Amino acid sequence: MHIAIAGNIGSGKTTLAEKLAKHFNWDSELESVENNPYLKDFYEDMEKWAFHLQIFFLNSRFNQVQKIRSNNRTVIQDRTIYEDAYIFARNLFKIGKLNERDYHNYLGVFESMIKVVEAPDLLIYLKADIPKLVERIQKRGRDYENAIRLDYLQTLNEHYKDWISGYDLGKLLIIDVNNMDFINNINDFAEIVNKVDVEINGLFSQPFR
Repeated sequence: MHIAIAGNIGSGKTTLAEKLAKHFNWDSELESVENNPYLKDFYEDMEKWAFHLQIFFLNSRFNQVQKIRSNNRTVIQDRTIYEDAYIFARNLFKIGKLNERDYHNYLGVFESMIKVVEAPDLLIYLKADIPKLVERIQKRGRDYENAIRLDYLQTLNEHYKDWISGYDLGKLLIIDVNNMDFINNINDFAEIVNKVDVEINGLFSQPFR
């Protein structure tokens, strides 16, 4: 099976992916952040580096999906290829950080890729408001994330709301993490595990793709 976690910057995707992988004995595919050569430059000058960053993430995510579908074990993925296009690239275009020529070039590559990409069997969306996102971003202390503006996070959240409201590619589990601390509170993590377990048991009754 292919499980994926979606959510805004700071919602806790990577941490939850790691914890669920350990709990269920799944493999994990995490987002390429630390080895991304464009991320620091992007937050310092979004307009200059937006296209480079988005192409890097898109290629990385596409390779992850191909690897996941060739794996005979259940894999949990940190962020989806759809978020790259429908959330981040779209947002950068709308706020004028990605010009029309580059945006349509990017969409052309994305459309070619998703013709051979299968959606995850289960998508877990971590819903988090701005105060929660800021709290987690500050706690992890990545220097380059200090430049993230609140209005940038807010517009991303709005795009997530629109995308999730129309998501119909597979099973969807929405988890509101605003009042949760699944890192330090075992009861909060157990609640998430129970919700995921219910979805998985339902999926196991269906034929594998």
